Order: sequence, then structure tokens, then C-alpha cells
Amino acid sequence: MSGVARDQDVDIDLGQLVRAVWARRLRILAITLVGAGVAFAGAKIMSPQYRSETRILIEPRAPAFASTQQANDASAGPLMDELNIASQVQLLQSADLLKKVINDLKLYNLPEFDDAASGSAMSSILVKLHLKKNPLENPPEERVIDAFVERLQVYQVPGSRVIGITFTSKDPKLAAAIPNAMANVYLSTQSGAKLDSNSEATRWLEPEIEGLRQKVSEAERKVAEYRTSHGLLQTNGTTTFPAQQLNDISAELTRVRGDKANAEARAQAVRNALSSGEASDTLPDIMSSQAIQRLKGTESGLQSQISDLQTSLLNNHPRLKSLRAQLSDIRSQIRQETQKILASIENESKVADLRASELERQSDTVQANSARAGEDEVGLNALEREANAQRQLLETYLVRYREAASRADSNSSPADARIVSRAVEPVDPYFPKVVPIVVVAAVATLIMSAIVIMLAELFSGRALRPTDASPETIEAEAVVEEKHVPQAAPIAAAGKPVQPSMLAVVADEEDTIEDVKAAEDVPEDEPEDDNEFSVASVADYLTGSRAPLAIAISPTGENGSAATVSLTRMLADAGHRVILIDMTGSGYPTELMAEDPGALGVTDLLCGEAAFGDTIHGDRLSDAHLIPQGQSDVRRAMRGVDRLSLLLDALAAAYDLVVVECGSADVAGVSRLTRSRDVEIILSLPEVEETIFVALMTEFQAAGYERVVLMSGGEGAEQALGRAA
Repeated sequence: MSGVARDQDVDIDLGQLVRAVWARRLRILAITLVGAGVAFAGAKIMSPQYRSETRILIEPRAPAFASTQQANDASAGPLMDELNIASQVQLLQSADLLKKVINDLKLYNLPEFDDAASGSAMSSILVKLHLKKNPLENPPEERVIDAFVERLQVYQVPGSRVIGITFTSKDPKLAAAIPNAMANVYLSTQSGAKLDSNSEATRWLEPEIEGLRQKVSEAERKVAEYRTSHGLLQTNGTTTFPAQQLNDISAELTRVRGDKANAEARAQAVRNALSSGEASDTLPDIMSSQAIQRLKGTESGLQSQISDLQTSLLNNHPRLKSLRAQLSDIRSQIRQETQKILASIENESKVADLRASELERQSDTVQANSARAGEDEVGLNALEREANAQRQLLETYLVRYREAASRADSNSSPADARIVSRAVEPVDPYFPKVVPIVVVAAVATLIMSAIVIMLAELFSGRALRPTDASPETIEAEAVVEEKHVPQAAPIAAAGKPVQPSMLAVVADEEDTIEDVKAAEDVPEDEPEDDNEFSVASVADYLTGSRAPLAIAISPTGENGSAATVSLTRMLADAGHRVILIDMTGSGYPTELMAEDPGALGVTDLLCGEAAFGDTIHGDRLSDAHLIPQGQSDVRRAMRGVDRLSLLLDALAAAYDLVVVECGSADVAGVSRLTRSRDVEIILSLPEVEETIFVALMTEFQAAGYERVVLMSGGEGAEQALGRAA
């Protein structure tokens, strides 16, 4: 029965689902083995099918003696088009090609392809009732072609010009023979088509070539006569002498005009600099003058001397006047040198102008001669075009004729395809694959069985838990569920000796640890009293006080530790970040909260056998965190108990509240956990023992711990607290 109410929000308990599947593991294993056995038997009963494949590469092929140019022309043909590759796929599946393969291999004699030859009783009845046409009336290849097509697969390999031919048969030899036979018939058909084209081309080209030879001879004779009669001499094979001369003069004239324009631009730049008074030392012509460079150096030296003397002499000093006079003279010389450079550039412009005028006069004379030659070339060009056209056509026809004549033999005209992979006789059947079928069936059966068990758990409500339940309710349900789990023992049975806290190992490491009698534990199903000492009241108190650290003391043993676990879970469910550190001697909080009882914990951390992050684990029933007891030796771990205060400070910075369950610890042991007395001390007594409570209350208050809180579900807690006060 589920403990979830009808109108209560629930969550899926994944741990319960896993436990349910694990509890029925033998049943699931048996069902899986049965499913695998059925799949194995079915795979063995099926008739094996064998598959083999031949691959053909579609590419332009030329005879071995063909030239490279011819091969390149053929490769640029339409065979590179995707549509042509698809057309070849359809050609391989054409009825004529399939019939030829069927007749060559006599497939109509095989029962695998011709079921009508053997016949059946039902088919004979339908034929006699005229409800079905007699299949024997059709030709043998017509009856076989349907079964043949069902086993055949022709496809284009994606991204390539390769065509695959795949065939499936019960006979492995036949599965390899049919794709090879289809490839051979296809290549033979393609080669025969090319032979027919070559023969027709040869017959048509012979008379055409003879007529073109006469036309070419007549056109070349007319060109030679016209060139001689008009004096059109050639210089480099294509240009006449007047045209070549005109080209040379035009090129020289263009260069001279460019020199003139450059000289004028340079002279104008110098004139502008002189007229505006700007610095002319940035112009290339000025900077390239050696005289200007020397004068500039002298000017710079004089300016430097004047600047130095101005700091110590007056402006009217004779020395400064002399230097200023020298500086003025140097600048006058620089201006004169600049005028000379300007005159030189202007002379260059004038020379270039005179040379351009002379070249223009020569160009006019040559243009007149070239014009007369151009008029004569009009007729010559017409005759040459006609002769070239006839010559090119003749050469083209001769090339085609030689190619067609050389391919008259069947071996000289290969098909535009070749076999790149022949089918071989398969060893293993294509279907059925026994091992994959058995593995898939076993995995599917295993998964389906697990799903069915999980669905049964969900529908029964055993895998559901309420989302708004209190920590005490969750703890009670966890204890009920754990009755069948070995490590989840009931809480502190009556009369069972209380395990001492790990802190007691530090208090009297050399003495014998005395047992403390435990108080009677509170039944799990008894509701908690609604008073100020209940778990909920203590949780509200801790929330209001915002205490970073709470140390829980459980004098009665495991039932007190269970109440501390309930307190931690209640705070976590309220949205607080809470962590519990198990410092008990029994490790009971670890059993209640940890998924793995053997997880790394505080003893492993103190012994240096685990990292800090590896010791923090999640609670299996809430969002709280846990640092378990650990697996290392307690005595060796407690030698480093002084480091616990650093551990608690680090955890207090990361969590809202750090709860340390110390079990049946005393004041001396608790004082070693923290140097401060400003902590919350929680006396976890599910059923109050007056003597124990009063003694502990007095002891902790005497040691300076003023914030001592009682957490109890019994009614006697109020009276005991009043006496202690």
C-alpha cells in the first residue's frame, strides 16, 4: 500500500524503481534468456540469403593509342552529368538487358526464380476457374523477370560516378554470377553502340573531305595572288610594314608626350614653391641637387649657432648680426640654385615639345601610307578568312575520320564504363545474422522487462513519495522501507548499549571507554507532540536565530541521532542549505542518509586519505548534504581533531547551517570542535530522561554554552526544562 494521499503532490522515487528491478533480477534474467533462445531458434529456421555486389565506374574511355587532346575532349562530354549517371542506372534495369542475362544463365530452369513451373494446387484451381491467367502461357524470361527484379538492386553511390549492382539469392554462387553477368552485358551493349556510331561517321566523312581539299587549295591560291599584286608585305607574319611603322611612331610619341607633361608638372611645382615662399626642400628635384644639400647643411649650422648665442648675447650683438647676415646670404644662394633647377626642368619640357612635334609630322606621313595599305588589306582579309575556314574544317574532318576509322574494331572502342569491383562468392549469409538478432532480442527483452516492472511499481504507488511531507514522515517511511535492508536496523532498541561519540576517543584515548545505558527509544509511528521542544519547533528556532553551527548531543544513542537527521531534512525541505557531519561512534546518521554506507567521510579526511570535496555527499531522501563517518581508523583520525574547527569554518561559509551529530558526547569532547562558545547546543532526547537532561543542561551552561536547546517529542520536556532553569 502506498502512503500517498489521493490529492497530494508526489515525486517518483527513482531509488525504489531501481530496487524493484534489482529484486526481480532473476526473473528478468530468465525472461531475457527465453527471448534470446526464441530469437536464436527463429534465426536458425530461416533460409539463409546471400548477397554480392559488382561496381561499375562511369567514365569516358578512349583507345590506348588515342592522343591526350582526344582524351581530354572525351572527358569533357556529358558523361559527367548527374542525369546521365541516373540514365545509366535505368539502362542497367531495362527489360532487354535483364532478359539477355536471364537467357544467358538459363535462370528460368531454377525453381527459385520460376515458381509457376512447379505450380501449386490453389494456383491450378484459380486457372481452371478462369480467375487467373495461366502463367505458363508467358515466355520463360517473362515469368522470371519479376522474381529477378525483386532480388536486384541497382543504385548510384552518393557523391560519385560509381553504380552498384547488388543481387540476393539462396545460392552464393548465383549471387556472385548474376551481377558480373549484368556488368558484362552492359559493357558489351555500350561498346556495340559506339562501333555503330563510328561506322556511320566514316561513311559520311569520306566524300566531304575530298570536296574540302579542292576548296582549300583554291582559296590559298587567291590569297597569294592578291598579296603579290598589291604589295602587302608582312613583317611578323600577320602585320604589314606600314602598320608596324605607324605603331612604333605612335608608341614613341606617347612616351615623349608623357615626358613633356612630367617636366611641365615638375617645373610648375618649383615655381609654386618659389612664388608662395613655401619650403622647397620637399620637392624631389630640389632634394636631388648636391649644391642644395650643401647649402641646407650650412643653413642648419648657422641657425644652430644663432640659437645657442641668443641664450647668452643680446639681439644687437655684433656676433649675432654677423651670423644673421651669413644666414641671409645662404638662403639667397639656395633660392638662386632653385632658379637654376627650374630653368633646367623648363629646358627638358621644351626639348620634349620639339620631339613630339617632329614625331607628329612623321605620324601624319605614315598614316597616309597605312590608310592606302588598309584599303588593300580589306580584300586580303576576306580571302584569308575564307581560306582559314576551309582549312580548319578540313582538319577537323580529317581528325574525326582518322578517329572513326581507327575504332572500327571492337577492341578499339571500349565502353564509357569499367568494372572497378567484381562480385565474389559470399561466405557468410546476408540474412539472417544470428548473433546480432540474438543480441538485439536479448537487450530488447531485458529493457521491456525492466520497463514493465517499473510501470507496475508506479501504478501500485510504491515508487511514489509526497513532495510536501515533513522530514519526520519521510524518515518514518524510509525506516519502514528499510526493514528488509540489512543496514537499516531499527532505532536504538531498548537495552542496547549506546555507542560513544568519536570525540570520546580524544577525551580518554588511553582509558577504557565505559558504556552508557540508553534510554527507551520512541516508536517511529507515534506522532510527535506539538510543543515548543518538537523537531519542527527546533527547526523554526534555528531558522530565526540564523545560527551558522549547531552541535547535536544524543545521550540515548541512535533514536536521538534519528531525530537530528529529521531536523536536518526538515530544514533542507524548507529551502535552507544544510549539511550534517556524522561524529557518532555508531555511524547511524550515515546509515539513514547515505546512498553508500561505505562512502568516504570525516575520518578519511582527517587521516589525509580523501580530499575535502570527496567527503560531501547528498542525502538520499532530501536536498540536505552529509559528511559520513568514513572508513578510516577513528583513533588515528582523532589525532587531527584540531583541524575540525577549520573544517567547520569552511562549511559555515558555504552553507546556511552546519549540524554536527556528536552522539553521546560530553562537554570536553564538544569543546574541541570549536573555540567559540557562541554555538547552538541541541540535546536530542526523543523521550526525556530528567536525570540525563538536567545533568547535561547544568554541565553545558557551566562550561559557558548559554544557547542550549532541548529537542524532544515527550511531554516531560517542559517540566525538565523548568527544573533545569
